[in-house]
Amino acid sequence: MSAESGTANIGVVGMAVMGSNLARNLASREGNTVAVYNRSPERTRKLVAEHPEAGFVASESVDDFVASLAKPRTAIIMVQAGAGTDAVISELAARFEPGDIIVDGGNANFHDTIRREKDISATGIHFVGTGISGGEEGALNGPSIMPGGTVEAYETLGPILASIAAVAEGEPCVTHIGTDGAGHFVKMVHNGIEYADMQLIAEAYDLLRTLTKRQPAEIAEVFEAWNSGDLESYLIEITAEVLRQVDASTGKPFIDIVLDQAGAKGTGSWTVQNALDLGVPVGGIAEAVFARSLSSKPAQRAAVQATIKARPAVVEVDVDSFADDIRAALYASKVVAYAQGFDEIIAGAQQYGWNIDKGAIAKIWRAGCIIRAQFLNRIVEAYEKNPELETLLEDPYFAEAVASGEEAWRRVVSTAALSGVPVPGFGAALSYYDSLSVPRLPAALVQGQRDFFGAHTYKRVDREGTFHTLWSGDRTEIESEPSTH
Repeated sequence: MSAESGTANIGVVGMAVMGSNLARNLASREGNTVAVYNRSPERTRKLVAEHPEAGFVASESVDDFVASLAKPRTAIIMVQAGAGTDAVISELAARFEPGDIIVDGGNANFHDTIRREKDISATGIHFVGTGISGGEEGALNGPSIMPGGTVEAYETLGPILASIAAVAEGEPCVTHIGTDGAGHFVKMVHNGIEYADMQLIAEAYDLLRTLTKRQPAEIAEVFEAWNSGDLESYLIEITAEVLRQVDASTGKPFIDIVLDQAGAKGTGSWTVQNALDLGVPVGGIAEAVFARSLSSKPAQRAAVQATIKARPAVVEVDVDSFADDIRAALYASKVVAYAQGFDEIIAGAQQYGWNIDKGAIAKIWRAGCIIRAQFLNRIVEAYEKNPELETLLEDPYFAEAVASGEEAWRRVVSTAALSGVPVPGFGAALSYYDSLSVPRLPAALVQGQRDFFGAHTYKRVDREGTFHTLWSGDRTEIESEPSTH
């Protein structure tokens, strides 16, 4: 297998499912000639043999792969994040020239992307960390793509990515997110929102099953109906498909033969960790991450269950009206999850100096990605009307949408609590909304406690300045320098 010198305008390294599907997508678009390379040549040979129509320019060595690329050379790395990515970057960087472009399309930590971009850019080579969402199907048929890197690199890369991206209302789902790690940062937050969205849908299913006594196939019909309204989304759509599935070997609903322990990869945790560093409350996303962690603690679950003599009796509900309440609570909680995600994007942009167009992000999430949803158009409209929104919950559409479902939301959370049905996602979203809604929070007491035990100081509501009370003395108040702790 020998590569043709300088004939490919784009190359892909890594021929696992995502990489091979992305390569096939690229090859199917007019104007693209695709070079392919994998460390294990068997995968490359298999792809070329199975898809002769793609016209791949295949190589079995890095040198041949680099030689097959036309200048400026552009290569997309689709290998496992971490050491594997660093190894491929090093191999390409040693052979590429100034002006060439290395694209990391994996789920990299954006801090790694910032580091890599700084190191690579010093050589004159462009490094573009790029978030790609949509899974295997998206990679093949059109993903949502979130590239970072330089504006100069995007001039070359942008048209190539636009040729393979999903399309929503005539627009390709790709935009230049910002410099260095911006693309992977936004992809990270996308995945955090995805965690929250999935957890909320799972809680809705659990409530429908436990409190309305419906069977999975019946609940599938409920989700299918919801997917024709304001909840229309890819995740709602596939939920109906999963619940409708019957296990071939037992005849039981598929959902009943699946172990109730959910796994997780790094991006959900990273979203929460970085939100903490940025001082952004993302409780709905955090509870979704924690719910997966808790589900995967069977020994702890069994230990607690062994101590319980009786569970709360399930509250009787009107089946149809309570299902409507769950729908309203799900929509309101989803709005909160997206609001928290965009809050983190705004804070990240400020922290790292990225000029991120929030409306453009909502646009590229409308198709191709896992969290694609009908109401993303509403987010686009919200930021078009007011790019400086303090929170999406301030936008008139979302404020009204949440307010109209508030009573139902409260009924769902309270009924779940009385019935012993865990709803960490719904509950966290409602508490977040309430915390923003009340005129005064108990944080005043927390500040008093902090000043008492650590002289951390406080501010007053009635005059400017920073103050400390001499708690171990005569308890007079003095003006003080702000605490740094």
